[in-house]
Amino acid sequence: MMLRSKALALAMAPAVAAAAVMVPQAAVQAQATSPLAAVTAHLKAVNTMTASFSQTDRRGQTLTGTFTLKRPGKIRFQYQPDVPMLIVADGKRLHMIDYETKRPDSWPIGNSPLGVLLDPNPDLARIAKVVRSDSQTLLVQAKDPKRPQYGTVTLGFARVRSAPAGLLLQGWTVIDAQNNRTTVKLTNQRFNVPVADSAFTFQRPK
Repeated sequence: MMLRSKALALAMAPAVAAAAVMVPQAAVQAQATSPLAAVTAHLKAVNTMTASFSQTDRRGQTLTGTFTLKRPGKIRFQYQPDVPMLIVADGKRLHMIDYETKRPDSWPIGNSPLGVLLDPNPDLARIAKVVRSDSQTLLVQAKDPKRPQYGTVTLGFARVRSAPAGLLLQGWTVIDAQNNRTTVKLTNQRFNVPVADSAFTFQRPK
């Protein structure tokens, strides 16, 4: 149940904040456009993304795995081998599968705070605000005012000249309705690499 709670917090938490990780060797690029416009440009420029992730809960316990994204609507969190959990979006719905309890859950992608990562045309001007912007980092908080129950996500970026639209997605932190905090940090990010649709299929528990 503890592992399930951690995974569920990542996928379906009611509120989110982000932690950006500095990239010391990164070239700093001045943004000529507004921060929200830069994030929109980044999201539109990223068709696929792969990364390693570490997910830490409020107790300091950490799980690791691999993260794969393909727009529109596909995402996969493959946890380390000893964690029988999987989070995957197949283009329409976000699924969380617990292979230990054999219990799957699913909901529309738009009902998740991760939806902002999956939308090919995000309307950030309507749902987002900048909470930090300087020469090295950018934090943007998004919340749909019409659906507050689906949560708030603050994406953390480093300003890196070679990354799409000059931004490198670094991670986010999820805070659920019980004020439980789960922080996700990304490393080894790769953008617009070939990703097969089969990466977003999964085996349902029997």
